[in-house]
Amino acid sequence: MTLQQLEYILAVARHRHFARAAEACFVTQPTLSMMIQKLEQELGVQIFDRSRKPVALTPIGEMILERSRKILKEAEGISELVRAYKGHIEGTINMGIIPTLAPYILPLFARPFLEKHPGVKLKIWEYTTGQIVRHLRSGALDVGLMATPVHSPGIEEFPVFYEPFVVYTTNTYEKEFLLPKDIDPSQLWLLEEAHCFQSQVINLCELRQKSGQRLDYQAGSLETLIHLVDSQKGITILPQLATLTMPKGQRRRLKPFLPPAPAREISLVVYQGFARDRMLAAVKEAIVGALPNGLKKEQELRVVDIDIRI
Repeated sequence: MTLQQLEYILAVARHRHFARAAEACFVTQPTLSMMIQKLEQELGVQIFDRSRKPVALTPIGEMILERSRKILKEAEGISELVRAYKGHIEGTINMGIIPTLAPYILPLFARPFLEKHPGVKLKIWEYTTGQIVRHLRSGALDVGLMATPVHSPGIEEFPVFYEPFVVYTTNTYEKEFLLPKDIDPSQLWLLEEAHCFQSQVINLCELRQKSGQRLDYQAGSLETLIHLVDSQKGITILPQLATLTMPKGQRRRLKPFLPPAPAREISLVVYQGFARDRMLAAVKEAIVGALPNGLKKEQELRVVDIDIRI
């Protein structure tokens, strides 16, 4: 039994297809299949049910998969120990970032981070909170960057920064700062339910249901919300990073909340047993260093709850 064979098991379980698993592992399909068959012969059990399409784990295969993940994590821990001893940070980071954050934070920190750590390869996926948690548990992701807390068993959270919410509206308000009660639910545009940011806006405005809109549309992105307000009028709520590149005409439609302003906690999250502490610290350092000054300074904020239990 070798670590390579265990990695092949994880790849087939993830892709549920031998050819795609082989491609992901940079080997030929016959090589990958032969190595898994050798392990099955050595153990005297069948790990995969090849008669099913897509290929599936057998009951004992499920147990072997779970133990394989733990063994590979321990092995990675040894490699991380050696890298830390040598003062190196290298290897591949598989990272998931929520869609309401990825387009705004990734351009800020990715290039400086990779330039500082030339031995690192960064692979990024945009996933919802639920998808990030599931992929952390399966081992498909090493780390997530998302809004917290999520109160999910086995998930460890490391806060990085706090991002205030702002109002984007075509309405005219005489007051300088708004309160959540100033938001008319019938004019509010929301993200679709899969996004944790939607639940934070609902909690902030204490919404039960929207009423009075003849066009009821739940958007898939913050950019869509902005365009809806511009074209259909009304109100939406945005995290601050989503407003930084707005042209002047749109920036005039922004209104801040009265301090303590509502905000979301953004954290790096990993599954328990994650051993690459230096890598995690380096990613956090890069993100914090790339933040606009307004997000680095002390602010009077209150974190809005997320109604997600995963």
